[in-house]
Amino acid sequence: MADNIPTVTDGNFEAEVLTASASQPVLVDFWAEWCRPCHMLAPTVAEIAHDYTGKLKVMKLNVDEAMNSAGKYRVQGIPTLLLFKNGQVVEQIVGAVPKDQITKAVDRHLV
Repeated sequence: MADNIPTVTDGNFEAEVLTASASQPVLVDFWAEWCRPCHMLAPTVAEIAHDYTGKLKVMKLNVDEAMNSAGKYRVQGIPTLLLFKNGQVVEQIVGAVPKDQITKAVDRHLV
């Protein structure tokens, strides 16, 4: 995908998402290369990453490459956005949804 959002894997999920979410919320975009709605949502996720710089950490997780993490959080449809705070999922958004729906969910958890 043509954006600068870092990728999280099964190997670094705990450090990059769970531990990091203690200091600021972490939004994880669960996606796959073959998923058209994922590609449609990608520019919106990139905008959110830019708009919330310093307040929100945004990561991408390819479900084909990080099946353990996708399975652990019961991601069954993609795109799925999970918002983590203090190591816990506090929001789940499934599908290519409008930006304002995502920002409202994020805003509820910003300090």
